[in-house]
Amino acid sequence: MKVLVGTAAAVIGLVLVALLGVVGVVIADDDAAATETSDGGGGLQGVPVEFRKWILKADTECKEPSMTPALLAAQLWQESKFKTSKQEATSRAGAQGPAQFMPGTWATWGRDADGNGEASPWDIGDAVMAQGRMMCSLLKQAKNSGYPGDVRALALAGYNAGWQRVVQYRGVPPRSFANGETYNYVQIILSTMTRFEGPGLLTVSGSGTGPNALRKAAARMGTPYAYGGGGPGGPSTGFCDGTNGYAHGKCAASSTVGFDCSSLVQYAYWPKTKLPRTAAAQYGATSDRPISRSDLKPGDLLFWSHGGSGSIYHVAIYAGDGNVVQAPRTGRNVEVAPLTSAMPERDYYGATRP
Repeated sequence: MKVLVGTAAAVIGLVLVALLGVVGVVIADDDAAATETSDGGGGLQGVPVEFRKWILKADTECKEPSMTPALLAAQLWQESKFKTSKQEATSRAGAQGPAQFMPGTWATWGRDADGNGEASPWDIGDAVMAQGRMMCSLLKQAKNSGYPGDVRALALAGYNAGWQRVVQYRGVPPRSFANGETYNYVQIILSTMTRFEGPGLLTVSGSGTGPNALRKAAARMGTPYAYGGGGPGGPSTGFCDGTNGYAHGKCAASSTVGFDCSSLVQYAYWPKTKLPRTAAAQYGATSDRPISRSDLKPGDLLFWSHGGSGSIYHVAIYAGDGNVVQAPRTGRNVEVAPLTSAMPERDYYGATRP
């Protein structure tokens, strides 16, 4: 809940393994159609596709070294859980949108970042870029203040309670201030940052069908694994089949929006190359173009099997330098992994080039 501090009010505190699998790849998302540019995820994962581009952009535009995509993502999660509807993202104090701006604060930081002709705290691009600008300014103030402690903590406290409260307490307000709201806000965000920290940069060079498919798949870095989910149009909820798609005894796939390995491959190559839906069928459609392990190129498909072409259970995209992009199973997200350990080495079946 937002701490109100007169006119300086800031913002509200509180962010088929048998035949199917998940393929991952590293890069920044743009929108549901996926961007074609690569930034390796920018050290970011686990955020909705529609937020990724703006978080990465806001981070890039801030020159303060303490700013990171994960910091912005954790803050958004705490503020709104990435909610964007007026019903879900309006606080009792009047803060609005996914970054929870009070009207007075929005008047200072809000701009039409997405170019739709309106500066609105409800527009994801406008809200995240305003959040980034405000946090960047606060991080600079925190660095120059000389106050003890983590500059990120000071900046977050300023975002939540107003910078004058940081000045008043010469640091993060204590638990005794506002029933500990600001203190807890800061601690929660700093402790949840790691869940949004993605792998490092994966550079995709070259052009053509393979590299382009890798770039497109990479735009989905951080997307959850959903058994049976996803397709040419993007991620979707999956299903459970009695064996697959479960977590902690419950069907996770039916409530998870994501890809499995073969749906992400299908999505990555569509529409230029219209591959079938399952990993086994994708092998069948491309097996006339086998590639030896020593000749792998970015975009090649890698397959694992329990025995023979009829038992293929996983497909991944070769990402270069001995790595693959994949999402291995329920409960995991799209990731970059060494080819030698992506799946059991004994199950590696072969590679093809679509």
